[in-house]
Parts: sequence; C-alpha cells; structure tokens
Amino acid sequence: MSDSATDAPPMVGGDGICSYYKNSYLQRRSANVVKEKIDEEIAKKLDFHNLPGASNTFRLADLGCSVGPNTFFHVQDLLEAIKQKYEMQFRTSQTPEFQALSTIDYFPSPFLHFVHCSTSLHWLSKLPEQLVDKNSPAWNRGRIHYTNAPNEVVSAYASQFARDMENFLSVRSKELVSGGMAVIISQGIPNGMLYSELQNGVMFECMSLSLMDMVEEGTVSEAQVDSFNLPFYAASPEEMTETVERNGFFSIERMELNDPAAWLKRRINIPEWVVHVRAAMEKSFSKHFGREVPDELFDRLTKKLGKLSDELELKYREKTLLLVVLKRQ
Repeated sequence: MSDSATDAPPMVGGDGICSYYKNSYLQRRSANVVKEKIDEEIAKKLDFHNLPGASNTFRLADLGCSVGPNTFFHVQDLLEAIKQKYEMQFRTSQTPEFQALSTIDYFPSPFLHFVHCSTSLHWLSKLPEQLVDKNSPAWNRGRIHYTNAPNEVVSAYASQFARDMENFLSVRSKELVSGGMAVIISQGIPNGMLYSELQNGVMFECMSLSLMDMVEEGTVSEAQVDSFNLPFYAASPEEMTETVERNGFFSIERMELNDPAAWLKRRINIPEWVVHVRAAMEKSFSKHFGREVPDELFDRLTKKLGKLSDELELKYREKTLLLVVLKRQ
C-alpha cells in the first residue's frame, strides 16, 4: 500500500465477531514463519557503526498497520532482535533509546533506521480505471479480481502495483538513513505461476461466482459486479526485484517465498479462513453492494470453498509469503 492509498479496503473495526481485531491471528502466524529469517538479517546486516544517530536513539516504524494487535507483536519482536544486535556489536548490555512508530505518514528525512511493513503492500492504492471501461480490453466483466481474467486485466493490476511499489520505495528512500533497513512481508506468487493455481485464486474465483449467482437471483445487478474489483495484487520475486532495481536506492539483502501455512498441521478450516477474509474485505463489499450483501456473499463463499476442500488442500502449501529485506544505500 502506498502512502496515498485510497482504494485499499478498511478492515472491520471494533471487537465484534467479524472484526479484524479478532480475526487477524492467521496473518500473525504467517508472519511468524519468517521471524527467524528476519532476525538473521538483522544480526548479519544491521550495522550500528554505519547508522547515523542510531547509537543514541534508534527509530523504527511499522507501516501500514491495521486495527488489530499484530503491530505490537511485530514491533516487540523486532526490538528484541535489534537490541541483541546492539549488545553483540558493542559487547554491552546498555542499549540506545528506542522510538517505535506505527503510521503511514511522512517523516522528516532522513529520520528512520528501520522500517517494517507486513501484509499491506499487496493492497493497491487505487484500481486501474480501464478495469471498468466497457471499451477497454481490460474491462473485467463478471469478475472482481484478475484471477482467470484476460492478460490485459492482469497487466493493468501489475502496472498499478509497480507504480505503488515505486512510490513506496521512493518515500522510504527519503525517510531512511544510509544503511537503514526495510523489511517487507507480502502476498506473493512464484515466478511464472498463474494466480488461479493458488489457494487465494480459488477463493477470489468463488467470490466472483457467488456474486454472479446473486445476479441471477436478482440480489445484486450485473452492472454492480462489473464495476467492482478488489485492489489486491500478489507480486512475484521477479517483479519485486525489477521494481527495487529500477528505484535504485536500495540493495536487496534477501528475497524469497515462504509457505505461509508452515505452522498448520491440519486441514484448512474453511469457515475460519473465510471469517478472516471477511474481516479484511467486508467494508469494501458493503460500500459497493449494500450492507445486506456481505452476509449472503460470505455464506455462499464458505459453501463453495467447502465443496473444493480437496483441491484447496493441494494448493495451500504453495510458497506465497514474500519476504523482502532491503538496505538503504
């Protein structure tokens, strides 16, 4: 998500049964998959000797944080790893003052020593206008995502992601001191793979089919479906590498895909999964289709996915959690 995000869906607030506060622990567990790898990079690559001002006050920002508790866990984990690196590098138990910030606002430049952004950047700042233009080859008729869409639709999404990522990196390059680090955890996809081959791709396709069933029954109109698209894009390591290299301000210290369900030792709990999806997306659907639609939509989605549980079991072990560790040059 870029700093000018407008279309990224607001999560369900409060602490109700469908709130993001109560339904964001799957994201937390997925992020824990790469915790040790982030700790490794901090231990190897964070150099207090070459971080201006860090020995006195170390400034860390968690960007794109939502309404749930995950940001506190992330920051706590990062601070512990950074403290250990400081103690190891200076052989002392005395550590600098730490300032931890949770925001997506601009900071003075250069100001930050470390930036963390988890499960945010796959949300686009805006949707390409050609997706709802009937005269465009990228008109996404009958679908709400680029899953199983024509190449023109996929390209429109990819281009918007590249612009957002370029903006994100450009702003971070102004905020981070030389030698500062940025850690990104995002939804990703293996190079060359179609999104329809992934678990989330099946889910997005079932969303589209559920809405089209509701069109047939008159609950929503076809025009409403045609004019709605979810601003969600999963980039491949190749795409991310190209964007970082084009930006030119950062070196890539680590980039890899991981299994976000490595912690899961049982079959997928589909109702649990759907309520997490709903907590992240419900407001987008209610804003566009009306407040009565989400209940029926997510009920239909749960049933459709339940019929595909065997297919989903074959897909959910794909490595789709993209870890990117960058250093400001």
